[in-house]
Amino acid sequence: MGFDLEEKAKEAFVEDHFESAVQLLTQAIALDPTKPELYADRAQANIKLNNFTEAVADANKAIELNPSLSKAYLRKGNACMKLEEYQTAKTALETGASLVADTSRFVNLIKQCDRLIAEESCTQEKSTTAQDATPKVVVLEKDLLEEPAVALTKPKYRHGFYQTPQEVVVTIFAKGVSKESITVDFGEQILRINIDVSGEDAYVFQSRLFGKIIPSRCRYEVMSTKIEIRLVKAESIHWKSLEFTTETAVAPRAIASSVTGTQRPTYPSSKPKRVDWDKLEAQVKKEEKDENLDGDAALNKFFREIYSDADEDTRRAMKKSFVESNGTVLSTNWKEVGTKKVEGSPPDGMELKKWEY
Repeated sequence: MGFDLEEKAKEAFVEDHFESAVQLLTQAIALDPTKPELYADRAQANIKLNNFTEAVADANKAIELNPSLSKAYLRKGNACMKLEEYQTAKTALETGASLVADTSRFVNLIKQCDRLIAEESCTQEKSTTAQDATPKVVVLEKDLLEEPAVALTKPKYRHGFYQTPQEVVVTIFAKGVSKESITVDFGEQILRINIDVSGEDAYVFQSRLFGKIIPSRCRYEVMSTKIEIRLVKAESIHWKSLEFTTETAVAPRAIASSVTGTQRPTYPSSKPKRVDWDKLEAQVKKEEKDENLDGDAALNKFFREIYSDADEDTRRAMKKSFVESNGTVLSTNWKEVGTKKVEGSPPDGMELKKWEY
């Protein structure tokens, strides 16, 4: 039965029916889960479907079952290159090449990896140079736990993560699990956790990570109530999620930053704002001067302008004549009105009356 499924899967693959091939191989694996060739073949079908993370998982399982299966390393190398994990891909391809006589396929892919690694290093150097030119920031807090990535199988254990600018800490809440039953694999951008407790279904968590990590510096610790995995970031960027998305990564959020240059920090003040009254008065006068009036308002404005621009004798003459004539005479000649009382002179047709208090 298993052999028939395997043959049908190969036929489906040749006819470019890759989804059918994956389904048939999955059925064959259920009947014989210890056959590494089935995992390697399903990895190839997953690569054709652009399921690169699943392809890496299948290739890893095939290698676990048979470390001498060269095509499993080839599948892993191909899938990791698609995931832009060039260093991991190169390591797998070099191992696979050491197992076969004809290394041409491996050598060509290794050369591609070397070229892509060099390009990536050049890009990172330029990015680092640009970051060094900006003010340094100091992050004083950790991000809260965020939504976990979706595991490939139904979650048996709850998990979450938090991060700092340097690392991401993933927590699997598995109580009472022994260290011997846990396997953790680190890739450039892949995390795979396998918990195989005797008598229970195996728990597998595998995810393509949001950003790249440094596998050689990553570590994990098994505790009585949880497993804590520390992923060292390759770049100090903020991960918006644990799992890879198309969203652009951002720089860490700055909580406090250093003051650059000679600029002194400013602080809010409770003192009232100082008002320049001279400036305000000048502004009001200018507005009054530029104001367009008509009738009595225009006449009054005209007299005010004469008074404001006059000398002291002229102002005295204007005041005296206006008051003594009950507002009917306005003289600017102090010599004329200074020595006598100014009599009222009402307009034609009007009579002057004296008000009694």
